[in-house]
Amino acid sequence: MLAEGLAARTAAVGLLGMVLTERLSIAEAVANAQGPLTGLTPSDKARAQRLTLATLRHLEQCDQVLKPYLRKTPPHLVQNTLRLAITELATGGTAHGVVNAAVDIVRRDKRTGHMAGLVNAVLRKVPKNPLEGLPVQKMPRWLRQPLVHAYGREVVRAIETIQAKAPPLDISLREGGDAPDGEMLPTGSLRLTEAGQISRAAGFTAGDWWVQDAAAALTVKLLAPVAGERVLDLCAAPGGKTLQLAAAKAKVTALDISRTRMERVRENLARTGLVAELVVADVLQWSPDTLFDAVLLDAPCSATGTIRRHPDLPFIKDGSELPELIALQAKMLDRALSFVKSGGRMIFCTCSLLPDEGETQLSAALERHPNLRVKQVNITGVDAGWWTKAGGLRLRPDHWAERGGMDGFFMVQLVKP
Repeated sequence: MLAEGLAARTAAVGLLGMVLTERLSIAEAVANAQGPLTGLTPSDKARAQRLTLATLRHLEQCDQVLKPYLRKTPPHLVQNTLRLAITELATGGTAHGVVNAAVDIVRRDKRTGHMAGLVNAVLRKVPKNPLEGLPVQKMPRWLRQPLVHAYGREVVRAIETIQAKAPPLDISLREGGDAPDGEMLPTGSLRLTEAGQISRAAGFTAGDWWVQDAAAALTVKLLAPVAGERVLDLCAAPGGKTLQLAAAKAKVTALDISRTRMERVRENLARTGLVAELVVADVLQWSPDTLFDAVLLDAPCSATGTIRRHPDLPFIKDGSELPELIALQAKMLDRALSFVKSGGRMIFCTCSLLPDEGETQLSAALERHPNLRVKQVNITGVDAGWWTKAGGLRLRPDHWAERGGMDGFFMVQLVKP
Protein backbone atom coordinates (compact mmCIF):
# COMPACT_ATOMS: atom_id res chain seq x y z
CA MET A 1 0.00 0.00 0.00
CA LEU A 2 1.51 3.31 -1.12
CA ALA A 3 1.49 6.31 1.19
CA GLU A 4 -1.11 8.98 0.45
CA GLY A 5 -0.20 10.93 -2.67
CA LEU A 6 2.69 8.66 -3.60
CA ALA A 7 0.83 6.83 -6.37
CA ALA A 8 -0.07 10.08 -8.14
CA ARG A 9 3.44 11.48 -7.73
CA THR A 10 5.04 8.27 -9.01
CA ALA A 11 2.73 8.34 -12.03
CA ALA A 12 3.58 12.00 -12.65
CA VAL A 13 7.29 11.14 -12.73
CA GLY A 14 6.47 8.39 -15.21
CA LEU A 15 4.48 10.79 -17.40
CA LEU A 16 7.34 13.29 -17.34
CA GLY A 17 9.68 10.55 -18.52
CA MET A 18 7.41 9.65 -21.44
CA VAL A 19 7.12 13.30 -22.52
CA LEU A 20 10.75 14.33 -22.05
CA THR A 21 12.52 11.10 -23.04
CA GLU A 22 10.14 9.34 -25.42
CA ARG A 23 8.64 12.61 -26.77
CA LEU A 24 5.09 11.39 -26.38
CA SER A 25 2.29 13.84 -25.73
CA ILE A 26 0.56 13.61 -22.37
CA ALA A 27 -2.57 12.45 -24.20
CA GLU A 28 -0.61 9.58 -25.78
CA ALA A 29 1.04 8.70 -22.46
CA VAL A 30 -2.30 8.71 -20.64
CA ALA A 31 -3.88 6.49 -23.31
CA ASN A 32 -1.04 3.95 -23.07
CA ALA A 33 -2.51 0.74 -21.63
CA GLN A 34 0.84 -0.06 -19.92
CA GLY A 35 1.49 3.57 -18.98
CA PRO A 36 2.10 5.02 -15.51
CA LEU A 37 -1.61 5.73 -14.89
CA THR A 38 -2.59 2.07 -15.14
CA GLY A 39 -4.46 0.92 -12.04
CA LEU A 40 -4.79 4.37 -10.46
CA THR A 41 -8.03 5.69 -9.02
CA PRO A 42 -9.71 8.51 -11.00
CA SER A 43 -8.63 11.08 -8.40
CA ASP A 44 -4.99 9.91 -8.52
CA LYS A 45 -5.05 9.96 -12.33
CA ALA A 46 -6.32 13.53 -12.30
CA ARG A 47 -3.74 14.57 -9.70
CA ALA A 48 -0.90 12.92 -11.64
CA GLN A 49 -1.85 14.83 -14.77
CA ARG A 50 -2.11 18.14 -12.89
CA LEU A 51 1.32 17.62 -11.34
CA THR A 52 2.83 16.73 -14.71
CA LEU A 53 1.37 19.80 -16.43
CA ALA A 54 2.56 22.09 -13.63
CA THR A 55 6.08 20.66 -13.75
CA LEU A 56 6.32 21.06 -17.53
CA ARG A 57 5.31 24.72 -17.19
CA HIS A 58 8.26 25.31 -14.83
CA LEU A 59 10.87 22.84 -16.09
CA GLU A 60 13.44 25.46 -17.08
CA GLN A 61 13.10 27.19 -13.70
CA CYS A 62 13.35 23.90 -11.80
CA ASP A 63 16.62 23.05 -13.54
CA GLN A 64 17.94 26.52 -12.68
CA VAL A 65 17.12 25.92 -9.00
CA LEU A 66 18.74 22.47 -9.01
CA LYS A 67 21.92 23.41 -10.88
CA PRO A 68 23.97 24.61 -7.84
CA TYR A 69 23.28 21.35 -5.97
CA LEU A 70 24.12 18.85 -8.73
CA ARG A 71 27.63 18.27 -10.02
CA LYS A 72 26.30 16.28 -12.98
CA THR A 73 22.92 15.49 -14.47
CA PRO A 74 21.34 12.56 -12.59
CA PRO A 75 19.36 9.73 -14.25
CA HIS A 76 16.05 10.77 -15.78
CA LEU A 77 13.93 9.32 -12.99
CA VAL A 78 15.90 11.17 -10.32
CA GLN A 79 15.97 14.41 -12.30
CA ASN A 80 12.21 14.32 -12.97
CA THR A 81 11.48 13.46 -9.34
CA LEU A 82 13.48 16.49 -8.24
CA ARG A 83 11.73 18.70 -10.80
CA LEU A 84 8.34 17.51 -9.59
CA ALA A 85 9.29 18.15 -5.96
CA ILE A 86 10.55 21.67 -6.72
CA THR A 87 7.27 22.44 -8.52
CA GLU A 88 5.23 21.15 -5.59
CA LEU A 89 7.26 23.17 -3.10
CA ALA A 90 6.75 26.26 -5.23
CA THR A 91 2.99 25.76 -5.47
CA GLY A 92 2.14 25.23 -1.82
CA GLY A 93 3.17 21.63 -1.20
CA THR A 94 4.11 20.69 2.38
CA ALA A 95 7.88 20.37 2.53
CA HIS A 96 7.88 17.27 4.76
CA GLY A 97 5.44 15.35 2.55
CA VAL A 98 7.00 16.46 -0.73
CA VAL A 99 10.56 15.55 0.29
CA ASN A 100 9.60 12.19 1.80
CA ALA A 101 7.60 11.26 -1.32
CA ALA A 102 10.50 12.19 -3.62
CA VAL A 103 12.94 10.11 -1.58
CA ASP A 104 10.51 7.17 -1.59
CA ILE A 105 10.01 7.32 -5.39
CA VAL A 106 13.76 7.21 -6.02
CA ARG A 107 14.39 4.53 -3.36
CA ARG A 108 11.72 2.18 -4.78
CA ASP A 109 13.47 1.93 -8.17
CA LYS A 110 16.36 -0.55 -8.11
CA ARG A 111 18.36 1.51 -10.58
CA THR A 112 18.21 4.69 -8.49
CA GLY A 113 17.75 3.48 -4.92
CA HIS A 114 21.30 4.44 -4.01
CA MET A 115 20.53 8.08 -4.89
CA ALA A 116 17.74 8.53 -2.32
CA GLY A 117 20.18 10.27 0.04
CA LEU A 118 21.16 12.75 -2.69
CA VAL A 119 17.52 13.61 -3.35
CA ASN A 120 16.89 14.16 0.35
CA ALA A 121 19.99 16.35 0.72
CA VAL A 122 19.21 18.49 -2.33
CA LEU A 123 15.58 19.12 -1.42
CA ARG A 124 16.47 20.04 2.15
CA LYS A 125 18.74 22.79 0.78
CA VAL A 126 16.49 24.48 -1.77
CA PRO A 127 14.85 27.79 -0.76
CA LYS A 128 11.39 27.86 0.80
CA ASN A 129 9.87 29.44 -2.35
CA PRO A 130 12.26 27.96 -4.92
CA LEU A 131 10.87 29.58 -8.09
CA GLU A 132 10.30 33.05 -6.65
CA GLY A 133 11.93 35.80 -8.70
CA LEU A 134 12.98 33.54 -11.58
CA PRO A 135 12.02 34.52 -15.15
CA VAL A 136 9.22 32.49 -16.73
CA GLN A 137 10.01 29.58 -18.99
CA LYS A 138 10.87 30.48 -22.58
CA MET A 139 9.45 28.79 -25.63
CA PRO A 140 11.94 26.75 -27.71
CA ARG A 141 14.06 28.64 -30.22
CA TRP A 142 12.32 27.18 -33.31
CA LEU A 143 9.08 28.77 -32.10
CA ARG A 144 10.25 31.80 -30.13
CA GLN A 145 12.41 33.30 -32.86
CA PRO A 146 9.66 33.70 -35.50
CA LEU A 147 7.24 34.96 -32.84
CA VAL A 148 9.70 37.65 -31.70
CA HIS A 149 10.08 38.66 -35.34
CA ALA A 150 6.29 38.80 -35.79
CA TYR A 151 5.17 40.36 -32.50
CA GLY A 152 8.25 41.71 -30.70
CA ARG A 153 10.00 40.57 -27.52
CA GLU A 154 7.61 42.29 -25.14
CA VAL A 155 4.58 40.47 -26.58
CA VAL A 156 6.41 37.15 -26.58
CA ARG A 157 7.32 37.59 -22.90
CA ALA A 158 3.66 38.37 -22.17
CA ILE A 159 2.62 35.18 -23.99
CA GLU A 160 5.17 33.15 -22.00
CA THR A 161 3.86 34.66 -18.75
CA ILE A 162 0.36 33.40 -19.57
CA GLN A 163 1.69 29.99 -20.63
CA ALA A 164 3.34 29.60 -17.21
CA LYS A 165 -0.07 29.59 -15.51
CA ALA A 166 -2.73 26.90 -15.37
CA PRO A 167 -5.47 28.14 -17.74
CA PRO A 168 -9.07 28.77 -16.69
CA LEU A 169 -11.86 26.72 -18.23
CA ASP A 170 -14.31 28.30 -20.68
CA ILE A 171 -17.69 26.98 -21.77
CA SER A 172 -20.15 27.86 -24.53
CA LEU A 173 -23.76 28.21 -23.39
CA ARG A 174 -27.08 27.35 -24.96
CA GLU A 175 -29.61 30.14 -24.65
CA GLY A 176 -31.70 29.83 -21.51
CA GLY A 177 -29.75 26.89 -20.11
CA ASP A 178 -28.38 26.31 -16.63
CA ALA A 179 -24.68 27.01 -15.99
CA PRO A 180 -22.04 26.86 -13.24
CA ASP A 181 -20.70 29.98 -11.52
CA GLY A 182 -18.33 32.01 -13.63
CA GLU A 183 -17.39 35.27 -15.33
CA MET A 184 -19.21 36.17 -18.53
CA LEU A 185 -16.54 37.19 -21.02
CA PRO A 186 -17.09 40.09 -23.45
CA THR A 187 -17.57 37.70 -26.39
CA GLY A 188 -20.24 35.61 -24.66
CA SER A 189 -18.25 32.63 -23.36
CA LEU A 190 -18.45 31.81 -19.65
CA ARG A 191 -15.16 31.45 -17.76
CA LEU A 192 -15.71 29.14 -14.81
CA THR A 193 -14.82 30.29 -11.31
CA GLU A 194 -14.08 26.73 -10.15
CA ALA A 195 -13.72 24.00 -12.76
CA GLY A 196 -14.02 21.00 -10.41
CA GLN A 197 -15.44 17.80 -11.89
CA ILE A 198 -17.07 18.93 -15.12
CA SER A 199 -19.64 16.14 -15.31
CA ARG A 200 -21.10 17.24 -11.95
CA ALA A 201 -21.38 20.93 -12.78
CA ALA A 202 -24.78 22.58 -13.11
CA GLY A 203 -26.27 22.17 -16.58
CA PHE A 204 -23.80 19.55 -17.85
CA THR A 205 -26.11 16.52 -17.77
CA ALA A 206 -28.93 18.59 -19.29
CA GLY A 207 -26.65 19.51 -22.19
CA ASP A 208 -26.91 23.25 -21.53
CA TRP A 209 -23.23 23.90 -22.36
CA TRP A 210 -19.98 22.39 -23.56
CA VAL A 211 -16.29 23.05 -22.86
CA GLN A 212 -14.74 25.35 -25.48
CA ASP A 213 -12.02 27.97 -25.17
CA ALA A 214 -13.32 31.50 -25.74
CA ALA A 215 -10.94 31.96 -28.69
CA ALA A 216 -12.13 28.79 -30.44
CA ALA A 217 -15.74 29.89 -30.01
CA LEU A 218 -15.08 33.00 -32.12
CA THR A 219 -14.71 30.97 -35.33
CA VAL A 220 -18.45 30.32 -35.48
CA LYS A 221 -19.22 33.92 -34.49
CA LEU A 222 -17.06 35.00 -37.44
CA LEU A 223 -18.98 32.63 -39.72
CA ALA A 224 -22.28 34.09 -38.40
CA PRO A 225 -24.50 31.11 -39.32
CA VAL A 226 -28.16 31.66 -40.17
CA ALA A 227 -30.94 29.23 -39.25
CA GLY A 228 -31.55 26.75 -42.04
CA GLU A 229 -28.21 27.27 -43.79
CA ARG A 230 -26.28 24.17 -44.88
CA VAL A 231 -22.91 24.37 -43.12
CA LEU A 232 -19.96 21.99 -43.37
CA ASP A 233 -17.62 21.70 -40.37
CA LEU A 234 -14.30 20.20 -41.50
CA CYS A 235 -11.83 18.59 -39.07
CA ALA A 236 -14.75 18.81 -36.65
CA ALA A 237 -13.67 16.70 -33.66
CA PRO A 238 -14.04 17.09 -30.71
CA GLY A 239 -17.10 19.03 -31.82
CA GLY A 240 -17.32 22.40 -30.07
CA LYS A 241 -17.90 24.26 -33.33
CA THR A 242 -20.35 21.61 -34.54
CA LEU A 243 -22.42 22.16 -31.40
CA GLN A 244 -22.31 25.93 -31.87
CA LEU A 245 -23.51 25.62 -35.46
CA ALA A 246 -26.27 23.17 -34.53
CA ALA A 247 -27.39 25.40 -31.66
CA ALA A 248 -27.73 28.24 -34.21
CA LYS A 249 -30.17 25.94 -36.08
CA ALA A 250 -27.92 25.46 -39.08
CA LYS A 251 -28.13 22.17 -41.00
CA VAL A 252 -24.70 20.86 -40.07
CA THR A 253 -22.48 18.22 -41.65
CA ALA A 254 -19.45 17.48 -39.46
CA LEU A 255 -16.49 15.69 -41.03
CA ASP A 256 -13.34 14.31 -39.46
CA ILE A 257 -10.79 11.71 -40.51
CA SER A 258 -10.66 10.06 -37.06
CA ARG A 259 -13.45 7.63 -36.21
CA THR A 260 -12.36 7.59 -32.56
CA ARG A 261 -12.43 11.37 -32.24
CA MET A 262 -15.74 11.52 -34.06
CA GLU A 263 -17.27 9.38 -31.32
CA ARG A 264 -16.69 12.30 -28.95
CA VAL A 265 -18.71 14.51 -31.31
CA ARG A 266 -21.47 11.90 -31.31
CA GLU A 267 -21.46 11.76 -27.48
CA ASN A 268 -21.60 15.56 -27.19
CA LEU A 269 -24.49 15.76 -29.65
CA ALA A 270 -26.38 13.11 -27.70
CA ARG A 271 -25.82 14.92 -24.39
CA THR A 272 -26.92 18.28 -25.74
CA GLY A 273 -29.78 16.97 -27.88
CA LEU A 274 -28.38 18.79 -30.92
CA VAL A 275 -28.40 17.35 -34.43
CA ALA A 276 -25.69 17.07 -37.09
CA GLU A 277 -24.80 14.63 -39.85
CA LEU A 278 -21.48 12.96 -39.04
CA VAL A 279 -19.04 11.84 -41.74
CA VAL A 280 -15.76 10.01 -41.18
CA ALA A 281 -13.57 10.77 -44.20
CA ASP A 282 -10.45 12.48 -45.50
CA VAL A 283 -11.17 16.07 -46.56
CA LEU A 284 -8.89 15.67 -49.56
CA GLN A 285 -10.72 12.56 -50.80
CA TRP A 286 -14.35 13.24 -49.88
CA SER A 287 -16.88 14.97 -52.13
CA PRO A 288 -20.35 16.25 -51.12
CA ASP A 289 -23.56 15.60 -53.07
CA THR A 290 -24.38 19.32 -53.10
CA LEU A 291 -22.50 22.51 -52.27
CA PHE A 292 -22.80 24.31 -48.93
CA ASP A 293 -23.82 27.82 -47.96
CA ALA A 294 -20.82 27.96 -45.64
CA VAL A 295 -17.78 25.87 -44.73
CA LEU A 296 -15.63 26.03 -41.59
CA LEU A 297 -12.11 24.59 -41.85
CA ASP A 298 -10.15 24.30 -38.60
CA ALA A 299 -7.04 23.01 -40.33
CA PRO A 300 -4.40 20.70 -38.80
CA CYS A 301 -1.56 22.87 -37.50
CA SER A 302 1.31 23.14 -35.03
CA ALA A 303 -1.18 23.86 -32.19
CA THR A 304 1.28 26.42 -30.83
CA GLY A 305 -1.64 28.59 -29.72
CA THR A 306 -2.63 25.97 -27.15
CA ILE A 307 0.64 25.65 -25.19
CA ARG A 308 -0.99 27.10 -22.06
CA ARG A 309 -3.26 24.01 -22.10
CA HIS A 310 -0.65 21.63 -23.51
CA PRO A 311 2.75 22.52 -22.00
CA ASP A 312 4.11 19.21 -23.27
CA LEU A 313 4.02 20.52 -26.85
CA PRO A 314 7.36 22.43 -26.76
CA PHE A 315 9.09 19.26 -25.55
CA ILE A 316 7.72 16.85 -28.16
CA LYS A 317 7.98 19.04 -31.27
CA ASP A 318 10.95 20.69 -32.94
CA GLY A 319 9.34 22.54 -35.85
CA SER A 320 10.42 19.98 -38.45
CA GLU A 321 6.78 19.15 -39.20
CA LEU A 322 5.91 22.73 -40.20
CA PRO A 323 6.61 22.60 -43.98
CA GLU A 324 4.41 19.52 -44.36
CA LEU A 325 1.64 21.06 -42.24
CA ILE A 326 1.70 24.34 -44.16
CA ALA A 327 1.43 22.50 -47.48
CA LEU A 328 -1.46 20.40 -46.14
CA GLN A 329 -3.30 23.51 -44.91
CA ALA A 330 -3.10 25.07 -48.38
CA LYS A 331 -4.44 21.91 -50.02
CA MET A 332 -7.28 21.68 -47.51
CA LEU A 333 -8.14 25.35 -47.94
CA ASP A 334 -8.41 24.96 -51.72
CA ARG A 335 -10.41 21.76 -51.33
CA ALA A 336 -12.77 23.36 -48.82
CA LEU A 337 -13.42 26.27 -51.18
CA SER A 338 -14.64 23.79 -53.80
CA PHE A 339 -17.41 22.76 -51.37
CA VAL A 340 -18.77 26.33 -51.12
CA LYS A 341 -21.52 27.46 -53.46
CA SER A 342 -21.17 30.71 -55.41
CA GLY A 343 -21.67 33.66 -53.11
CA GLY A 344 -21.10 31.45 -50.07
CA ARG A 345 -18.47 31.89 -47.43
CA MET A 346 -15.75 29.95 -45.69
CA ILE A 347 -13.80 30.26 -42.45
CA PHE A 348 -10.16 29.21 -42.48
CA CYS A 349 -8.61 28.96 -39.03
CA THR A 350 -5.66 27.43 -37.20
CA CYS A 351 -4.86 27.32 -33.47
CA SER A 352 -1.32 28.48 -34.23
CA LEU A 353 0.68 31.54 -33.21
CA LEU A 354 2.88 31.30 -36.30
CA PRO A 355 2.07 33.71 -39.16
CA ASP A 356 3.13 31.01 -41.64
CA GLU A 357 0.02 29.08 -40.57
CA GLY A 358 -2.23 32.13 -40.57
CA GLU A 359 -1.50 35.50 -42.14
CA THR A 360 0.87 34.03 -44.74
CA GLN A 361 -1.63 31.31 -45.63
CA LEU A 362 -4.23 34.00 -46.25
CA SER A 363 -1.91 35.97 -48.53
CA ALA A 364 -1.07 32.83 -50.52
CA ALA A 365 -4.75 31.86 -50.83
CA LEU A 366 -5.66 35.30 -52.18
CA GLU A 367 -2.89 34.97 -54.78
CA ARG A 368 -4.18 31.55 -55.87
CA HIS A 369 -7.81 32.76 -55.86
CA PRO A 370 -7.73 36.46 -56.82
CA ASN A 371 -11.55 36.72 -56.87
CA LEU A 372 -11.89 35.76 -53.19
CA ARG A 373 -12.96 38.54 -50.85
CA VAL A 374 -12.07 38.86 -47.17
CA LYS A 375 -15.01 39.92 -45.01
CA GLN A 376 -14.85 41.22 -41.45
CA VAL A 377 -17.84 40.61 -39.20
CA ASN A 378 -18.73 42.74 -36.23
CA ILE A 379 -18.24 40.44 -33.22
CA THR A 380 -19.29 41.71 -29.81
CA GLY A 381 -16.36 41.88 -27.40
CA VAL A 382 -13.59 41.59 -30.00
CA ASP A 383 -10.98 44.33 -29.66
CA ALA A 384 -10.41 46.34 -32.84
CA GLY A 385 -6.66 45.77 -32.46
CA TRP A 386 -7.06 42.02 -32.91
CA TRP A 387 -7.93 42.42 -36.60
CA THR A 388 -5.05 42.30 -39.08
CA LYS A 389 -4.71 44.79 -41.94
CA ALA A 390 -5.77 42.04 -44.36
CA GLY A 391 -9.00 41.42 -42.43
CA GLY A 392 -8.08 38.30 -40.45
CA LEU A 393 -8.56 37.90 -36.72
CA ARG A 394 -5.32 37.28 -34.81
CA LEU A 395 -5.85 36.05 -31.25
CA ARG A 396 -2.98 35.61 -28.80
CA PRO A 397 -2.67 34.07 -25.31
CA ASP A 398 -1.82 37.47 -23.81
CA HIS A 399 -5.17 38.92 -24.89
CA TRP A 400 -7.32 39.29 -21.75
CA ALA A 401 -4.18 38.59 -19.69
CA GLU A 402 -5.84 40.00 -16.57
CA ARG A 403 -8.62 37.42 -17.02
CA GLY A 404 -6.31 34.46 -17.66
CA GLY A 405 -5.67 34.84 -21.39
CA MET A 406 -7.01 32.80 -24.29
CA ASP A 407 -5.76 30.29 -26.84
CA GLY A 408 -3.86 31.60 -29.85
CA PHE A 409 -5.76 31.49 -33.16
CA PHE A 410 -5.81 32.93 -36.65
CA MET A 411 -9.15 33.00 -38.46
CA VAL A 412 -10.54 34.71 -41.52
CA GLN A 413 -13.82 34.73 -43.47
CA LEU A 414 -13.46 34.28 -47.23
CA VAL A 415 -16.39 35.03 -49.56
CA LYS A 416 -16.58 33.06 -52.79
CA PRO A 417 -17.56 35.06 -55.90
